[in-house]
Amino acid sequence: MKKQSEASWAHRAEAMLVRALLAFLRKLPPRAASNLGGNITKTLGPYLPVSRVADMNLRLAMPKLTSRQRQQIIREVWENLGRTVAEFPHIPSLQKNTPSGPGWLVEGDETLRELAAKGGPVIFFSGHIGNWEMLPPAVASYGMAFASFYRAAGNPLVDRIIGDLRRRAIGVDVPMFAKGAQGARSALRHIAQGGHLGVLGDQKMNDGIEARLFGHPAMSASATAAFALKHNCPIVAGRIERIGPARLKLIVEPAIIPENTGDRQADILRLTQRLNDQIETWVRAKPGSWLWLHRRWPKELTRSHVEKMH
Repeated sequence: MKKQSEASWAHRAEAMLVRALLAFLRKLPPRAASNLGGNITKTLGPYLPVSRVADMNLRLAMPKLTSRQRQQIIREVWENLGRTVAEFPHIPSLQKNTPSGPGWLVEGDETLRELAAKGGPVIFFSGHIGNWEMLPPAVASYGMAFASFYRAAGNPLVDRIIGDLRRRAIGVDVPMFAKGAQGARSALRHIAQGGHLGVLGDQKMNDGIEARLFGHPAMSASATAAFALKHNCPIVAGRIERIGPARLKLIVEPAIIPENTGDRQADILRLTQRLNDQIETWVRAKPGSWLWLHRRWPKELTRSHVEKMH
């Protein structure tokens, strides 16, 4: 009982801090908040232990980079992360097609317009690139608000704060599916009923399938491919590009229509590989925009590769 009350007190204290931080950031102009967040994290982040994970990932994925180039990319990763966090409370107020300054634009929106007019289920695929929190409200502005998978924060009070902010940014209440078997079943039902689903498919998925990323085996989430094939559902790949402080651009790729040959496992692997290739193309174009801080490849692979380089 004592441990439970201590945990509850700690959760409340943490939630108060989060609310205070968000209130402070909200009072700042969007550009100032973005600059503050980016400057803090790019200064402190490279010294944190997790930056070694990013360095090992970069050595594995882009071995021709020099040490100085890797360190510059890691600084950019941290700067982008800080800006993304600091911009979060401002997303509901950012305006579309502003001529300059804070706001957001869309490139390739003919794909969104066509699918919105056609109706039916759509899966939106992206990764932790640029300010990924801008994806749901940007797509929702075309009448295609999507449900998404999420990993709940350890503190349920903080989780509620984050969820409320996301719903405010989207403008409508959409389902959120917890990662795991139950969430996958709920998401599949949502697609079957003609709903829209968003997936950030760039992180390691131990119970996924092995595809390749940057030429190396990487356990990858197969849900996007499996759902799309089951319901003959188009996949729209898109990413948010940062073009200034709190100034963002959604870049939409042409829709992918799944090819069903009758060999389910082969079709899922081929489509999953195509999505991994899309992530790789985006990341190679702007390496500092991706979240290199998570362990995307097996520890043994990154460790042995780094040892060989020495």
